[in-house]
Amino acid sequence: MVFSSPIFLFAFLPAVYLIYQLLPGIPSRNCWLALASLVFYTFGQPRYAPLLLASVLVNYLFGLWIMSGRGRKPAMAGAVICNLLALGAFKYLDFLLRTANSIAGTDLPLPGILLPIGISFYTFQGLSYVIDVYRDPASGSRSLGKLILYISFFPQLIAGPIIKYHDVSRQIDRREITPEGTLFGLRRFIMGMGKKLLLANTAGRVADAVFALAAGQLDARLAWLGAVSYTLQIYFDFSGYSDMAIGLGAMFGFTFRENFNLPYSSRSIKEFWRRWHISLSSWFRDYLYIPLGGNRRGKARTAVNKFVVFFTTGLWHGANWTFVLWGLWHGLFSTLEDANLIPRRLRDSVLGHIYTMLVVILGFTLFRADSLGAAWVMFRAMFTGFALSPANTLLLRSLLDARTLCILVLSVLLALGLPQRAAGRLLSGDSGTVRWGRALVYAGIFALCVLNLSKATFNPFIYFQF
Repeated sequence: MVFSSPIFLFAFLPAVYLIYQLLPGIPSRNCWLALASLVFYTFGQPRYAPLLLASVLVNYLFGLWIMSGRGRKPAMAGAVICNLLALGAFKYLDFLLRTANSIAGTDLPLPGILLPIGISFYTFQGLSYVIDVYRDPASGSRSLGKLILYISFFPQLIAGPIIKYHDVSRQIDRREITPEGTLFGLRRFIMGMGKKLLLANTAGRVADAVFALAAGQLDARLAWLGAVSYTLQIYFDFSGYSDMAIGLGAMFGFTFRENFNLPYSSRSIKEFWRRWHISLSSWFRDYLYIPLGGNRRGKARTAVNKFVVFFTTGLWHGANWTFVLWGLWHGLFSTLEDANLIPRRLRDSVLGHIYTMLVVILGFTLFRADSLGAAWVMFRAMFTGFALSPANTLLLRSLLDARTLCILVLSVLLALGLPQRAAGRLLSGDSGTVRWGRALVYAGIFALCVLNLSKATFNPFIYFQF
C-alpha cells in the first residue's frame, strides 16, 4: 500500500483517522495507531510482518538489558550485531555471493531473497534507539507498545524520514490534534502527493525510456535528458514522500523533522548533503562519523572517516556496486572541498551551483544505472554522443511533447525553489481572500492527483527499494 493509491486515500486513511478521533485518551489512540501501522505493513508484505515485529522486540529487549546497568557493552554489541545481521541477510547476501562468484569464478547459488519493504529504515531506527539508550539509559522506554508505535508508525515506516526515539518520545506520551495542525498536515500531504504524481512520475517516464535504450540508440541529447529527468524524479519522488509522511504525522499530532531543504540550490557537495535526505545524513553523522573520530584527528583521518561514511551511505541505498560508487563519488568531492582543491571562490559564485549540479547529475546517472556497464554507456553518450540521427531526433520529440516539456521546466524551477518564494509571499497572509485562494490551490492539486491516479499505471516509489 502506497500513500498515493486509491485504497490508502479513500479507505485506509479515512478509517484510521476517524476511529482515532473517536477513541478517548492517548493510550488507546497509541494502540490503534500501532495496530493500523501493522495492518498497513502487512497489506504490502504479509510474510515479513513477523520480521518487523522481531526487530522491534529485539531492540526492546536489548534496551531493557542496557537500562538494567549489567553488561551494557555486551548488550550494545549484541544489539548492533543482531540488527546488522538481519539487514545483511535480507539485503546483501545475494550481492555478496554474486561478487564472490565474479571474483573467484565460482557458481555459488543465490537464495534470491525478496527485500523486505522499509528494512533499511526501521533497522536504522532500531539501531538509533539502542545506541541512544546506551549513551543515556534514562532515554529508553520500558513500554513495548511505545516502541512498536515508534518503529512501525505507518507514515514513516516504509521510506522515512528516519526518526530518533528521543525526538518523538514526548509526543507519544502527550500530544493533541488541533484544527490548525490537521489543516497543515492535510496541505503538506497534498503538496507531497502532487510532487510525486504530477512531477516525479512525469520525469520518471522520460528517465525510464532513456535508460532502457541500447547504446546505439543514445546520443548526447537523449543521455542528458535521461540523466536530468532522473535527477528530478528521485528528488520529487522522495521529497514528495517525506512531505506526505510529515503531513500524515501532523494529522495525528506528531511533528517530524524536515528531510529536504531545496538541495538542488546548493553551491557545494557538502551543502548538498546538509539539504538532501537530512535524517539519513544526521544519522550517519551521529552514529558513524563522530564515533570514528569525525574531524578531530587530523586531515588524513578526517578524509578516511568521510570515505567510510559515504561508502556506507552508498551501500545502504542498495546491494549494487553502482550505489557504492555513487557514495564514493560524493565522498571524493566532499573531501576535495575540505582540502580546498575546489576553490571556495568558485563555490561562492554561480559557478559553484553549476559545479554542484554537474556532480549530482553524474552521480545520479550512476545511481540509476542497472550496472557499471550501463552507467558507462550513459556517460559515453553524454560526453561523446554528438552524432545526431533523424531517428534520435524523432525519439527526442516523442519524449518531449508539450505537456512533458512544461512539467519538466516547472520541475526545474520548483527544485531550485523559485516559485515557492513567490507563492510563499502570496499565500502567507491570513485574509479571507488568501485563505480561499490557498484552499482552491490545494483542492486543484488534489483533483489533478486523483485524475492522474484514475488513468495512470506508472506509480513507483523509488525509495521503497531501499
